[in-house]
Amino acid sequence: MEKKVKYAAIYIKEPTGGYSVSVPSLPGCFSQGETLEEAKVNIAEAIESHLESLRADGEDVPAPEEELVSSITVSVPQPVTS
Repeated sequence: MEKKVKYAAIYIKEPTGGYSVSVPSLPGCFSQGETLEEAKVNIAEAIESHLESLRADGEDVPAPEEELVSSITVSVPQPVTS
């Protein structure tokens, strides 16, 4: 029986274009995409593959951790490049 589980994913817009994405609850689970939508599809596939590999190796599937991502405003001594 399969169960639906929701993992938090962190998306980073890359300076050279596209997005990279990681899943903090699943160390080593990364993906990317040219667009945000492509990155979302790709990370879903990466998560499924990662979980299948864990099961095949007889390892426990980690439960998703509650993640909270927030933007923090700080003062910097010089201009920040984007």
